[in-house]
Amino acid sequence: MFGRKKKILLAPVDDAENGSSQPRLSPRSPSEAIKPSMAPPPPPKLRRRRKGMLSLLSGLLTLLVAVAIAGIFGFSMLQQAVTADGPLQSDKVVVIPRNTGTGEIAQILKQEGVVEQPLLFQAYAYLNRQRGQLKAGEFQFKAGTSVEEAIDTLIQGRAILHTVSVPEGLTSEQILARLYEHEILTGDVSETPREGSLLPDTYKFERGTTRQQIINTMQAAQRQAMEQIWQRRSPELPIKSPQELVILASIVEKETGRADERTRVAGVFINRLMKRMKLQSDPTIVYGMVGGKGTLGRGILRSEIQAATPYNTYVIEGLPPGPIANPGRAALEAVANPSRTKDLYFVADGSGGHAFAETYEQHQRNVARWRQIEKSRPPEANEVDRVTPDGEQTGLPPDAAPALRGTANALPVAGGRPGRGFDASEGTEKDPLKNKSFDLSNPKNVPALRQP
Repeated sequence: MFGRKKKILLAPVDDAENGSSQPRLSPRSPSEAIKPSMAPPPPPKLRRRRKGMLSLLSGLLTLLVAVAIAGIFGFSMLQQAVTADGPLQSDKVVVIPRNTGTGEIAQILKQEGVVEQPLLFQAYAYLNRQRGQLKAGEFQFKAGTSVEEAIDTLIQGRAILHTVSVPEGLTSEQILARLYEHEILTGDVSETPREGSLLPDTYKFERGTTRQQIINTMQAAQRQAMEQIWQRRSPELPIKSPQELVILASIVEKETGRADERTRVAGVFINRLMKRMKLQSDPTIVYGMVGGKGTLGRGILRSEIQAATPYNTYVIEGLPPGPIANPGRAALEAVANPSRTKDLYFVADGSGGHAFAETYEQHQRNVARWRQIEKSRPPEANEVDRVTPDGEQTGLPPDAAPALRGTANALPVAGGRPGRGFDASEGTEKDPLKNKSFDLSNPKNVPALRQP
């Protein structure tokens, strides 16, 4: 019992305090001797986590590739479908009303036989929205138009354009009547435009355009033309304002239809204004009597030549208070830069033009020559407002004046008895503004003279 020895476990003790660098052993307690030490945790399994991430990325990449391939295949199929020829057998005009949605447009094209699959049209139209919206209007689709071509037509807005032609020399009321005769134009005009404020021309427009829009366009064109012409006018003109230029241009427009005569006719009236002579222009008599209606429908009477109206330039001095028609650009240009001559008179010469004269005596000879030309001509069928050489009248009162154009009724500078004459074509079927086929440059179409 006393012979068994106990083992004493020694633990190393730091003997730094004693200055010794060698550790010394100290006895451990039994509890410390039998207590097992805990093992460190195992290191993380990096390989498995790395393999999982690679698998996920590989799956995503495979999915993306599959989606891309499917997208390319789908886009290829879509492109093939939208570029294939459509069912339309022949060219067709289709009207797309305003404020029509994409779905409604697709149904309209389906009903008109332009496309077969409205949903395909809608889908492709949605994909092309960055190029613009589908437009309303009147469009022509060619035979076999594809969905892509149909959408391109509607986006680019290649609508069918219609035209309305307004000849020079019409009054504003006559222009309105012409617009109301046009079947494509719609709507009403709020009020009759001011005389001379419209520029005659040929205007293009799309279906659905209103008459008021055409009037607005004509007014804007006239303002723009006047701004340019007024800046280029001759500095010697006795014209004080653009409005006065329009007034005189309207008279020139009604006096001649010959392009090569406009500047010379304008020069006659400019010379008269410079000499403070009355203009004595026959068309102003008619406008003073009938106003915006523009035509008299018969020959003028001798008593009406001297009848006082604000527009009768045989009575008033200077320019009338307003234009007697809507002049074209050429007439406006002619007044702004007239011919520099000494002419004071002009009358028809039998060739569709006029004979000009500087003196009243020369003018009277031109008038007599014109009467002889007309007297030698055989009567034409359907002539209007004609007085036969023996004095027998056709549809006119006894005091009707003979049919002479220009300043045929003009007085000499120092006074005297007025000559007799007026353009009998005014307001008749031979009126160049009423008869579209009337050609002033063709002598055969010049209205016949009524002999006294």
